[in-house]
Amino acid sequence: MLYCADMKTNVEVQKNINEAPVSLIRRFSRRVKSSNTLQKVRSKRFYSRKDSSLKTKSRALNRISKTKEYEHLKKLGKIPG
Repeated sequence: MLYCADMKTNVEVQKNINEAPVSLIRRFSRRVKSSNTLQKVRSKRFYSRKDSSLKTKSRALNRISKTKEYEHLKKLGKIPG
């Protein structure tokens, strides 16, 4: 049984009658993969800070200006499409 305290996720597999240990492990690992438990744990391994609001706004403004410039060049026929 795999248990992550901070995420409250249980992955439990019980052995069936006449089941080989290898198939039990395979079934367990498949369950863990499908529940995305390891992916969540690995993503929480390192702390990543949120971008500042100034940085987010500047990125948005850059995106808008690039889009306007692209549309202008497309309208002039300098960019095929």
